[in-house]
Amino acid sequence: MQTFFGIFALMLGSCCYHAQAQDSIMSVIEFLQDGGKRLNRELPDRNNLYEEYDFVIVGAGSAGCALAARLSEISDWNILLIEAGANENLLMDIPMFVHYMQSYDVNWDYRTKPSDQYCLAFKNNQCRFPRGKVMGGSSVLNYMIYTRGNRRDFDSWAAAGNEGWSYKDVLPYFQKLEHSFVPDSYPGYAGKNGPLAVSYVPYKSKISKLFLEASLQAGIPYVDYNGPKQVGISFIQSTTRNGYRDSTNAAYLYPLKNRTNLHVRKRSQVTKIIIDKETKQATGVKFYHNRKYYTVKARYEVILSAGAIGSPHLLMLSGIGPKRHLQEKGIKPIVDLPVGYNFQDHTAAGALTFLVNNTMSMMVEREMSIENFMDFQLRHTGPLTSIGGCETIGFFDSEHPNDSDGWPDYELLQIGGTMAGDPSFELNFNYKHETFQKLFGEVQRKSLNGFTVFPLILRPRSSGRISLKNASPFRYPVIEPNYFSDPYDLDISVRAIRKTLEIIDQPAMQQLNAHLLPVPMPGCEQYEFNSDDYWRCFTRHATYTIYHHVGTCKMGPRKDRSAVVDPRLRVHGIKGLRVVDASIMPNVPAGHTNAPTVMIAEKAADMIKEDWNMVRR
Repeated sequence: MQTFFGIFALMLGSCCYHAQAQDSIMSVIEFLQDGGKRLNRELPDRNNLYEEYDFVIVGAGSAGCALAARLSEISDWNILLIEAGANENLLMDIPMFVHYMQSYDVNWDYRTKPSDQYCLAFKNNQCRFPRGKVMGGSSVLNYMIYTRGNRRDFDSWAAAGNEGWSYKDVLPYFQKLEHSFVPDSYPGYAGKNGPLAVSYVPYKSKISKLFLEASLQAGIPYVDYNGPKQVGISFIQSTTRNGYRDSTNAAYLYPLKNRTNLHVRKRSQVTKIIIDKETKQATGVKFYHNRKYYTVKARYEVILSAGAIGSPHLLMLSGIGPKRHLQEKGIKPIVDLPVGYNFQDHTAAGALTFLVNNTMSMMVEREMSIENFMDFQLRHTGPLTSIGGCETIGFFDSEHPNDSDGWPDYELLQIGGTMAGDPSFELNFNYKHETFQKLFGEVQRKSLNGFTVFPLILRPRSSGRISLKNASPFRYPVIEPNYFSDPYDLDISVRAIRKTLEIIDQPAMQQLNAHLLPVPMPGCEQYEFNSDDYWRCFTRHATYTIYHHVGTCKMGPRKDRSAVVDPRLRVHGIKGLRVVDASIMPNVPAGHTNAPTVMIAEKAADMIKEDWNMVRR
């Protein structure tokens, strides 16, 4: 409950920012009293574990929750799901409170290695990498944007030797996980009976409606980007249900409170995979809980679902990874594999800010009102249903701008407020205080209305690496994202910014006198404002991760020397060990990665069932 009351206190502190503090506090209390029943749906923490389970799953995140639910459908199997964090709580269900999730113990809160090439506007030149440490993992911290990606993403996986991963192969698994409430979804494409809700956000600001109208005026088509074509503009489809966040924990595990063959152990950090060095068989895991170490055996498999940072970290600690690197850190290698390489992510030049007249934008002092809490509590609508202010989304293929069925290389994500609209943003993105004040100080002091567009680089050519700091499981790994090592990625950022400016010039946005914030990025003053070189510099400074970390346990056939797992997600050279999470993606999809991660878990569950059913016969 520490996290629960911490977020509650922060939210009340934000409320006290304005005159309606007392009304807001009373509204929150009423909301908590009425909604407390939502806290009783978690699977109970198992105290007396079996010595051995059929499957041990490490990490109850976006993949782990889905995988545990599906494997435990086999009543003969006993499943143990181990999570380093604790339960979700009620405030995590409120979509607009996503900004506050990063400041509490539901977050691993990683930092990148300092760089002189990216993250230059941030303290110590480090990007902050939030990752979920809670039941539901990063599906509890993320901004709830639901995108599958482009069909060519998955076809390229299959073409690289990963049989069974083409779009026609994975589409049924997207449909299996989806419970779509999107009324204008492309006929026959959206799943209707899956566990994870997909819906439009109830609240839409005036700015979002005009931004979408301006996009249409610029010749951009309206599209269901989860349909057969992705290029175009749309209101965002989100993992929300009736105004609430729908994490994978809520979607997959809440309904299973009475499933006796699924055990959950929370607040338990797995520190090592136990491997028989002679047979190279994974036989269990060692974990740390309440100041003690425990071991548990796995009869069939250990499955890592700890994410693109946690899974390679644990593999290397266990002797699976680059041989020389492990030896340097005092770890005896068992299998020499390129674990930790191929790190990929989506970044955005995240402080692209526009000011407007004649309308109100999202600000914390406006959101935390009694009216908005009552809207949320009674009608499940209003600003608190907004997914952190993310409202509209557009996908573009800059190499083939006239192809309506293109493979997007950038995305525009419109946010209904500015970075000055909530005091949490400076901390969340790790800004140097002086830089933040130079950029947004006047906007903050004068409460100026505006909005932000994130121009995302969707198919980056740059890749980085996760490596060990040392042999301690409690020391975070070294994260070198290597952003912009290929300068082509900066060119894509410039193209995305230029497209944004084209949309802003359209009549719909000019109704609001929308205009670019005319404050140069500190450190880029030597370039002409609004020149291409300025925007390249801007991108190197305001390097926002979009939290789409993938690729560090790359999937590929054995002949692929860059691969860690095979197309059935089994670790090369080790029996009884799989990785099922975003780390197995060969390349980051052209879209947000939560949906593909859940899809991977759905597909993996079927593969595991197939493999062990064959063994049993």
